[in-house]
Amino acid sequence: MLSRWNVGWNDFDEMFSAMSQLRTYMDRVFDDSVAGRVWEGRGFGSTWPRANLVDSGATLTVSAEVPGLSEKDIKVDLNQDVLTLSGERPTEAPKGYSTHRQERPSVRFSRSFTLPCRVNAEHASASVKNGILTVTLEKAADAMPRQISVKSA
Repeated sequence: MLSRWNVGWNDFDEMFSAMSQLRTYMDRVFDDSVAGRVWEGRGFGSTWPRANLVDSGATLTVSAEVPGLSEKDIKVDLNQDVLTLSGERPTEAPKGYSTHRQERPSVRFSRSFTLPCRVNAEHASASVKNGILTVTLEKAADAMPRQISVKSA
């Protein structure tokens, strides 16, 4: 009967070490996957904000999720064929208040997209509404699709 309980302290140490290692891995997975907990230079920081790039023929439209950010917090740069979205969401208590709990950390991000064609920077526009940043880029005249007429010989 006592032989079933003949477990050494070494076995417990190995088990707790493995559990601790598993917890560390799980913490990394959950810390990195939650958009509100993405910090610059950490984890999935380069894939936030999540974005879609849609080609409608005459324009390219980039839609990015930027919850909690206003137009003052976001910067949009266009340099040749690279579009860069960057910004920061600071978390500060209003004047006269103190923070007792802070679950939403400050977020600083920068994300660049190589555009599939040349665009006309003069006619680019950007707006933010309901946590969605929309950047509309008009294609350059030479990048527009053209139809070639076929003639008989």
